[in-house]
Amino acid sequence: MNPLSSFLLTFLLLLLPPHITLSSPSRASKVFEAWCKQHGRTYSSEAEKLYRFRVFQDNFDFVTQYNDMGNSSYTLSLNAFADLTHHEFKASRLGFSPAGMSLNRQRPFRGPGSVVREIPSEMDWRKKGAVTHVKDQGSCGACWSFSATGAIEGINKIVTGSLVSLSEQELVDCDRSFDSGCEGGLMDYAYQFIIDNHGIDTEDDYPYQGRERSCIKEKLKRHVVTIDGYTDVQTNNEKQLLQAVATQPVSVGICGSERAFQLYSKGIFTGPCSTSLDHAVLIVGYGSENGVDYWIVKNSWGTRWGMDGYVHMLRNSGNSQGLCGINMLASYPTKTRPNPPPPPPPGPTRCDIFTYCGEGETCCCARHLLGICISWKCCELNSAVCCKDHLHCCPLDYPICDTKRIQCLKRAGNGTRMEALERRSSSGKSGSWSSIVEAWIL
Repeated sequence: MNPLSSFLLTFLLLLLPPHITLSSPSRASKVFEAWCKQHGRTYSSEAEKLYRFRVFQDNFDFVTQYNDMGNSSYTLSLNAFADLTHHEFKASRLGFSPAGMSLNRQRPFRGPGSVVREIPSEMDWRKKGAVTHVKDQGSCGACWSFSATGAIEGINKIVTGSLVSLSEQELVDCDRSFDSGCEGGLMDYAYQFIIDNHGIDTEDDYPYQGRERSCIKEKLKRHVVTIDGYTDVQTNNEKQLLQAVATQPVSVGICGSERAFQLYSKGIFTGPCSTSLDHAVLIVGYGSENGVDYWIVKNSWGTRWGMDGYVHMLRNSGNSQGLCGINMLASYPTKTRPNPPPPPPPGPTRCDIFTYCGEGETCCCARHLLGICISWKCCELNSAVCCKDHLHCCPLDYPICDTKRIQCLKRAGNGTRMEALERRSSSGKSGSWSSIVEAWIL
């Protein structure tokens, strides 16, 4: 090992929590290698791999000790998060921000459509086709957006008969008045954004990226699914929550930061956990097993967590706030009207009465006379910015043209400028401008 690697290894090991030990290294090492292969995990250096092994072994010990007790209704496993410290896990997989919300809930549980006279003994909206596939928020704290879209997907299926997977990325990018993208948000604010926007786009058209980007305003106008409003279930009222879930999938906040929740595998999760809400999920049903009542909860951590992405959480816990605070902040969207008709398929982009560019392209004026464009060129980027030199265009994410340095820039949050990762000419092809710019023949 060279001196630099030795130094990095020592530094990484010093970062480990002091309680981590190296018990049973040979057994844990074999399990770790198998786990890496199963999850396709590779590391950039031997030092990083050893650090991750130390973290993995601590989680290995925690899971083994817990499962060996054998007196719980749920079990743990070395799932996809087994090489993360608990601090790393909490920093990357949560994102619910309920501060101030519980004191200002303006839409109480009401409405004739929400009343169920005879509540079924069990309900599973997955069996009724009202739940889309389990999604993965990645290391972006956008759980609130997944909870909101999941609830809207459910009511849309119930009202229209069509199950459509909706765009979390649109909420992450565009819903910025009160929500904060990967830094957290609230489902009620997401519902209000969609109401104000007159709808939301599909996941296929505006796919999830796991990071914040500039809002794509053209896609913001694609109102594929609409909602009429939203309703808040009365805080700490489990009977009303049960009635709501009997009607449709419901968004809730929970405490998802417990270590046992990180490594949950199967069974009815009974805690322990606090009621400090920091994660958003979706209740898609309820049931009972051996006399123990539970909620069926859809998470947004992918299918390699829990029971293919789901967890059964204790219901009727005897605490009005519910296990992990699940009764504290529940809400759901309302919908009675059909969705708007789909827009006509996009066609060519019209530059003027005589000139068109292709679908998804942007018209850029190449020559003008007395303020009137007399010659057009097409930029192979949607909603692009045409540069003043009439030779280049820039992507919407990097809208500042620096024609002297031949760069596309974007303005960072602190007002500074950053060079674009991609540089494009009017042809729309990536690469170094000095090698790909072709003069326009006018």
